[in-house]
Amino acid sequence: MLVCGVLFKDNGKIYYFDKNNIDVKDKDYVIVDTEKGEQLGKIAYVKDENINYELKKVIRLASKEDYNKYLKSLKESKEAIKYAKKCAQELKLDMQFVDASFTFDEKQLIINFIADERIDFRELVKKLASKYKIRIDLHQIGVRDKAKELGGIGPCGRKLCCSSFLQRLDTITINMAKNQNIALNPNKINGSCGRLLCCLSYEDDNYIECRKKVPTIGSTIKYKGKEAKIESIDLLNMKYTIINDQGEEITIFADEQ
Repeated sequence: MLVCGVLFKDNGKIYYFDKNNIDVKDKDYVIVDTEKGEQLGKIAYVKDENINYELKKVIRLASKEDYNKYLKSLKESKEAIKYAKKCAQELKLDMQFVDASFTFDEKQLIINFIADERIDFRELVKKLASKYKIRIDLHQIGVRDKAKELGGIGPCGRKLCCSSFLQRLDTITINMAKNQNIALNPNKINGSCGRLLCCLSYEDDNYIECRKKVPTIGSTIKYKGKEAKIESIDLLNMKYTIINDQGEEITIFADEQ
C-alpha cells in the first residue's frame, strides 16, 4: 500500500495517509482528511508500507490559494491564543496555553493547554465562541503531551520519540529503570518533559526475562559448596560477580550455573 508521511508542523510528528492514487512527491503541500476535518500538510515521504488498519486519505494537492489560506490561518491562530490568554486572566483561570489552530475548513478552533488541576473552562469557551462564531475545542493536556506537540531533542541527540514516531504514550514506571539496573538519577532517567523517558519501556520485556536468570545484588548463592555473596550483575551479558569466603571476586555466566 502506498502511504504518504505527512507533517503538519516543522519537526513535528509524521502521520500516515493513504496516497489515494494522487500524484504527489516529497515536500508537496496537500489537503488531507483528518478526524478534526480537512487540514493542510506537507509530504515528508511516499513509500510502500504494510498497514493493517484503515488510513485517512490525501484529498488533493494544495493550490496556491490553499497555501495562502493556511498562512492566514496561522496568523489568526496566534491572535486567537492571545485572546484566549486575555480571557483566561479575566476569568482568573490558571492555564498555560500551548498552541492554537483553526481547521482548514474554518469550522473549528482547537486550543491545547496545561494546568496543575482540572479547569472549568465553560465560560472561556462561551467567550471564544462569541468572538469566532465556530466550534471551540479546549484540550487540557499533560506535560508529556506538551512535549509531543512542541517537539525537541532528547538526551540521546535525536528527535523526541513522542513527537517523531510514537503513536501513543504508554505508562512508564520507575520499575522499568530498576529492571535495567540504571541509577535512579532524575537527570538521567527523565526526558525533556520532566517525566520518565519513554525509551525505558522499549526493551523492558527483555530485561524482565534476563532478570529471571540472574540472582539479585546482595543475595547469596552456593558456589563450590560454599556460600558466596552477589556483588554485581551484568544483565545484557548475562553474568554476575560474586565474592567468595576468601574475599575473591569471581565472574560467573548465568548459563554456567
